[in-house]
Amino acid sequence: MIDADALYDITQIGDAAVSPDGERVAFLTKEYDPTEEEAVNSLWVAPTDGTREPHRLTRASDGSSPKWSPDGSMLAFLTTRERDPDLRVGRDDEDDEDDDGDDDSDNEDDEDAESDAGGPKPQVWAFDMELGGDATQLTDHDEGVSSFDWGPDGDRLVVAARDPTDEQQEYLDQREDGGPIEVERLQHKYDGQGYLDEVTTYLFVVDVATQEIERIDEANDGGYGFAGGLDPAWGPDDRIAYTASHTDWPDDSYVRDIYTIDPDGGNRRKVTTSDHAAASPVWSPDGDRLAFTASDPENWYTPTELFVADREEFWSVTDGLDRTLGRGAPAWVDSETLLSLVGDKGRTRFVRCDAKGGAERVYERQGDLETVGTMDVGGDTVVFAASAPTEGTDLFALDAGDIDASDAERTRLTAVNDDFLDEHPVPECTRLSFEGARGDEVEGLVYYPDDFDPENPDERGVILSIHGGPMTYDEPGFRFQNALFTSRGYLVCRVNYHGSTSYGRDFCESLKGEWGTHEVADLLAGVDELLDRGWADPDRLFPTGFSQGGVNTGYLVTQDDRWAAAAAEHGIYDLRSSFGTDDSQNWLEADFGLPWENPDAYEAASAITDVGNVETPLLVTAGENDHRCPPSQSEQLYVSVRKQGVDAKLVIYPDEHHNVGDPDRAIHRLETLDAWFAEYDPERENEA
Repeated sequence: MIDADALYDITQIGDAAVSPDGERVAFLTKEYDPTEEEAVNSLWVAPTDGTREPHRLTRASDGSSPKWSPDGSMLAFLTTRERDPDLRVGRDDEDDEDDDGDDDSDNEDDEDAESDAGGPKPQVWAFDMELGGDATQLTDHDEGVSSFDWGPDGDRLVVAARDPTDEQQEYLDQREDGGPIEVERLQHKYDGQGYLDEVTTYLFVVDVATQEIERIDEANDGGYGFAGGLDPAWGPDDRIAYTASHTDWPDDSYVRDIYTIDPDGGNRRKVTTSDHAAASPVWSPDGDRLAFTASDPENWYTPTELFVADREEFWSVTDGLDRTLGRGAPAWVDSETLLSLVGDKGRTRFVRCDAKGGAERVYERQGDLETVGTMDVGGDTVVFAASAPTEGTDLFALDAGDIDASDAERTRLTAVNDDFLDEHPVPECTRLSFEGARGDEVEGLVYYPDDFDPENPDERGVILSIHGGPMTYDEPGFRFQNALFTSRGYLVCRVNYHGSTSYGRDFCESLKGEWGTHEVADLLAGVDELLDRGWADPDRLFPTGFSQGGVNTGYLVTQDDRWAAAAAEHGIYDLRSSFGTDDSQNWLEADFGLPWENPDAYEAASAITDVGNVETPLLVTAGENDHRCPPSQSEQLYVSVRKQGVDAKLVIYPDEHHNVGDPDRAIHRLETLDAWFAEYDPERENEA
């Protein structure tokens, strides 16, 4: 049986970046440090031919965004470190000599300012991959850097950084000292960022050798930034692409446009037409075209598409695919061809796209129970993360020309969880299909322990684990939580209910404005299928989910009493009171209208409306600083259930946003879920 603290033995693979010649890949991993009790991101480099094991370059709590310089000699990344003592921004040796011995006092002022601002902020650091040695700090922005890219010659960077006015800085300083929050913005807060201000993010050009900076005044977010920076991409023809929203009221819309601009601020051009939520611009190798992703800013159920633009127009190259793009940016293979990831029937897979239009599925070797994660292309090499339930997640390299070959040879580059897989039982997985709410086919995944035989089954307890979103999908990768519960003999069932992506627009969009309907019927149908097959014990059914999965758990316990116990995590249960207290007012308006104009829709979609029906013992969890699904929602559900005398428990995780990121708290969460189910499981009640 797997203990929850075995989470400390898991390594997760993050962003990957292939060198321009395709011979090396830089990638990030996240591990949990039991001594420091924190998550640690490490930056690694490995040869893509697999001839040497990866070597670790650095360990940092928040390293991200590795990017190679155009010639492959430098590797830059974002991280938060103490200020590099060798950095002299805006000052040369002659200036130091003319300082009349005041260096010490000036440095103390810098340190005090940094301390007053809450400590170091994320900056761009870079390793010299030819000379070796530790990383060098390349930027020194008081408010930190949110995103960056290399210039085409490798001698400059473009970075996105906040630049407050004097008046705004006074406000930030008094906020740091515990002063009041003052907001006049409609989008007044955002999860992970807290309460928002009006500080403008600009693009800056940074000289790598001297660290001299020039602000591009014309390239900014207008003070309406949230959920990321300007995402700059510097093309080979010396144009910079970036994303921004300059609509009449950016806070009242998810519209985001693509712009291009010269490094000196000239020739600013708006590429898109304020009809999309655009992101992830990537230049073609010749600089003639620009690829980017875009979705409908008013309807998140429609597939995110891949677009290509030239100097005159832009067009979708995946509009006939009816599949949403997967996570991450597209990658150019050559000036006419791109690779991207799409969600396709409950897994993530490759598509190859013609820049003029059209997409085809490739990489048939992948298999039905494997999914693809991070992906990048350099030279003729594709590097990607592949995950399977019994094999963990690792990086692989593949020749781009072989990606559509049925026997494509791939090279394994990492073995980050082999020790865990050798020492702990991991689940098998099978796909399940059944008739859903609308008479069409719905799929799910069932994870099961090695002593369970689907062909000759015995009845087992079932964890109905419900994904969030709802516009996401469950895919057959390795997850620690699945392994933890199957090691206790449970089946873990994950249903891709209506509203899930990867099955086409109609399947997904059927949930728009209809929460608490189709997805509930699908989840119940999935459980019924397990009961009909003789896989599930009807007295040992436990629904649980996080975010929208928590929302759906709320619906299940108000609409059906078959459950032994349930756990609703970080959800919303009263949409009307959530409106304005969360960071999703635009999303709720797009789905249901405004609550004072369409109150019936909000009431119908709120589990709290039917909370008097709840008989199921209910665990409710929340993050103290969750602005996506505020903890007041969980408190409201908990009190409403407990008031009726139903067994219930409320757990709130201090300092956590819309996740549980601290490893000890993440372990506590798993232990609490397990103990709650054990308490009401007739096969495990003596454990509780």
